[in-house]
Amino acid sequence: MPAYDLIVFDWDGTLMDSTAHIARSLQSACGDCGVAVPCDTDALFVIGLNLADTFRHVAPGLDEVGQARLAERYRHHFLADEPSTLFEGVPGMLADLKQRGHRLAVATGKARRGLDRALDLSGLAPYFDATRCADEGFAKPHPGMLLALLEQTGVEAARAVMVGDTTHDLELAANAGVDGVAVLYGAHAPDLLATRPARARCANVPELARWLTA
Repeated sequence: MPAYDLIVFDWDGTLMDSTAHIARSLQSACGDCGVAVPCDTDALFVIGLNLADTFRHVAPGLDEVGQARLAERYRHHFLADEPSTLFEGVPGMLADLKQRGHRLAVATGKARRGLDRALDLSGLAPYFDATRCADEGFAKPHPGMLLALLEQTGVEAARAVMVGDTTHDLELAANAGVDGVAVLYGAHAPDLLATRPARARCANVPELARWLTA
């Protein structure tokens, strides 16, 4: 029997090597809108949050019109660049986990349209039993996203694990009563991730795959 019945993955920075792309797009959007451009650390920190929470961090006090303009410019820059690629080893890891009997899911700060596009371009959609996005309810780190996936799949919290590259992911796991695993190759630096509890901290995809199948 697998150690976990359900393995929930974050998307950006965990399965897809997209964090630099996201940070650059946000910085460019801020420049377009006359908003103070966040440094790399600040731009990376908000990855995984929904757009509303992102804007509260990088552009506090911006009115609704300004937020809409910032969102439009962010999407423009994000879609203008070449699509991001998966981290090496991700398709093989997912195929192996599926073959071993694990159920797989995604909990992401992306909007549904963005995740569906990424799943289509990456070819990973068939691996996942369920997905949950930030615009379908509460965003990270509120537990709603994970609780919805548990209900949809019929898996108890004790039999599930959340894998992510940010403190937002680890807080989401803790808030939902689910084990958390940190990957150290994404948006948040290892020293920041170390401030949150995790069952494991994996430096790369092969290490993550070994831990999940141990």
